[in-house]
Amino acid sequence: MVHPSFSATQLRYHGSITRSLNLSSVSAYSLALAGIIGGVALGVWVLWLVRTHKLKSNATFDESSPLLRTDLQRDHATTSNDEALLCSICANLDFYQIFLNGIPETEDIPLDHLSSILRKSYQCNFCRLVSFHVRRTWMLDKFPHVDISGIECRMFTKHCGCLQLASYPPSKFRCYRLYVTMEGLEDIWKRYPAFRIAGALNIHLMQEDAFKFGRPTDLHCRRVKNTVDINMVKKWIKLCHASHGDTCKSLSRIGHDKRKLPGFVRVVDVVLMAVVPAPSGCRYVALSYIWGGIGAEYWTTKHNIAERGTPGGLSTAKLPDTITDSILFVRQLGERYIWIDALCIIQDDSQDKFAQIHDMDLVYGLSYLTVIAAGGTTARDPLPGCRPQTRTQQHIEVVQGLHLYAAPPRLKEALALSAWNTRCWTYQECALSRRRIYFTEHQVYFECQFDVLCEDVIAESKCDSTNFLKYSRAEYFPQSLDPFTSYMMAVKQCARRNLTVESDIVDALTGVTNALAKAFGLGDPDRAFRYGMMLTDLHHALLWQHNPHTPRTRRSLPDGCSLPWPSWAWATWCGAVDYMSEHRYLVTYPEDAWLVDYFAKPSVVEMFVDPWYIVDHSGIILQLDVRRGSRRVVLIRETEGEGSTYSPPGGIIDPTEITPDIHRALDPGTLIFRTTSSHFAIARRRGEESHPSIHHGLFDILSASSPPTWVGTAVLPLDVALPSSLEFIVLSRTGILGAYDEERIEYYQECLVHVMAVSQDGNLMERVGLGVIHEAAWIASGAEERIVFLR
Repeated sequence: MVHPSFSATQLRYHGSITRSLNLSSVSAYSLALAGIIGGVALGVWVLWLVRTHKLKSNATFDESSPLLRTDLQRDHATTSNDEALLCSICANLDFYQIFLNGIPETEDIPLDHLSSILRKSYQCNFCRLVSFHVRRTWMLDKFPHVDISGIECRMFTKHCGCLQLASYPPSKFRCYRLYVTMEGLEDIWKRYPAFRIAGALNIHLMQEDAFKFGRPTDLHCRRVKNTVDINMVKKWIKLCHASHGDTCKSLSRIGHDKRKLPGFVRVVDVVLMAVVPAPSGCRYVALSYIWGGIGAEYWTTKHNIAERGTPGGLSTAKLPDTITDSILFVRQLGERYIWIDALCIIQDDSQDKFAQIHDMDLVYGLSYLTVIAAGGTTARDPLPGCRPQTRTQQHIEVVQGLHLYAAPPRLKEALALSAWNTRCWTYQECALSRRRIYFTEHQVYFECQFDVLCEDVIAESKCDSTNFLKYSRAEYFPQSLDPFTSYMMAVKQCARRNLTVESDIVDALTGVTNALAKAFGLGDPDRAFRYGMMLTDLHHALLWQHNPHTPRTRRSLPDGCSLPWPSWAWATWCGAVDYMSEHRYLVTYPEDAWLVDYFAKPSVVEMFVDPWYIVDHSGIILQLDVRRGSRRVVLIRETEGEGSTYSPPGGIIDPTEITPDIHRALDPGTLIFRTTSSHFAIARRRGEESHPSIHHGLFDILSASSPPTWVGTAVLPLDVALPSSLEFIVLSRTGILGAYDEERIEYYQECLVHVMAVSQDGNLMERVGLGVIHEAAWIASGAEERIVFLR
């Protein structure tokens, strides 16, 4: 029968009562089928519970650990649906207790091997957070041969900071973040130096869950909008003004408050859309970005400078997205002027380029704010976050009822992974700026001389006393109150970066060297620095080393330069260079440990050379103003008896000795000084592994005695055929254990001398490498006094 509630009108669509009866039968069958499916699902669910119970009972965790979940702690968890989205390892962790009390680094928890976590990422929310981090930052597609099977993930917590609030004293208020480490990365880095990726992962608690721990939202994470919150950026700048006042100054402003931009500097007026002379004392923003091989179509040239100087002159120009977005951003901030190199320097005017390049310390040092486009690879790329859909979104997972966020690499790491950080020109643009806004592919960061702020961490509270973001600073310049320490760290950064024109290396560092000369009273920058070398501290400056992974290749010469740069200057050679402590020569270090980047200032305890001379660009020989240390060296020997002490030759060089018998003028950049020289045999150190990526190796320096004695160590190039012995010249005194045969040669404090291995062509020498030799061996070798012409 047809149900009485169905009218003929309702059944009319089906055609007949018989067809309706058939449909009713189908409905009955559907209900029966649904019941069967429900029964099967219930059975599967029961089997899953039994299996999960067995997995937990068989887990290798300590069941007494408060970090493992128990039935009494289920009130902090979510429903069983959430449980189903965790693997057995992660389900056994009590994330509420972890965020409440933390995990000391000494009690870190093993998670799993990375390869296993990647496989489980489709079934476990927490594993998905780790997997997302690796896939986002490691770029494994570029390194397909990297074996990650040996990498193990472990987890502990780190403080996000604490607030100085009466209601939340530091002893009570603790804000933690999860810190997932990757053990085994060090071995990969040694084998693949270019595989520099963000190793550890920070996982934060979102602000909506702060109340569950009785905490304020400060130092928790917030949702990042699709586009940059301009009001937040303005708040950061306002906080910098209110908290730091006039102390937030760049290096070039320290002690030089009356300095102004030179009259030839231009800026872009974003209201008039024109390139105009910078108004006296104007407040302006500077831009740091990557050209990326493009430019001619939008550069300012002699041909279009007049047009661009009129109101609206830039409105018709086809500007790339980075520049267009930067202009828009400056307008949104309420500022009027921005300095952009491609627009403000006449690119086909060599005089204008030279003048502006040599005042970069002022251009960036006096800027109110520098916008750093660290999210792109060319000027065509937009500033991430200036427009919708131009940056990656946050990745948040719900784990045991808590909203957890896989934070992107913090500022220092984010820049290390960027193309912007590989360009040489960008180093000084960042280092010399007092305030910086970084546009990365994930979010915007603000950095001044004291603070680091970003979009995803709530850190604007004035009560914040220990914001963890401050430990991820990008640049802090000068790095030290010692001018040479700041100089060598700048050299290390610049030399490893890329240049389209290799000979630009010195110009790309000129802003930094100018700033150092002015800030530390080194005198005229053009006399204090030559070929990128700090001549006022030449005793230290000469002790640079090639990075072991860098071939020994000369840079191309600048246009119009027919004479090579001197061999003793690091800027002459392509690729990375290091200033290292004498620990590089140690034999007691583990195998290949000297290849690792142990960065430290070389030790010079006594200077053997004085005075120094140099041939300038006009061929005139000038005496250098090299600063001397005042330390008096006292040698303390372990055994009784008098030992010989090296006494360097001294006195002003006679003018007749300055001209070598080479029948031609000396090349500009030739160093002239008095010292002693001697020959020693050399031999490649035993156990040194040969590898195509290693271009410099450790060599033992041997005496002429029979059998020969190991008397010192040198780092020499492997790409050239070296003779069985080399000539060495002595430079200064140092001291360290382990660089010679301590069983056959007496040790005493500061018993080593810095030496330079040289090759000779006539009376002219060139640098080959650097090393140390025991003082007694140097004296015993019969070293001869000579005037050195080092080109």
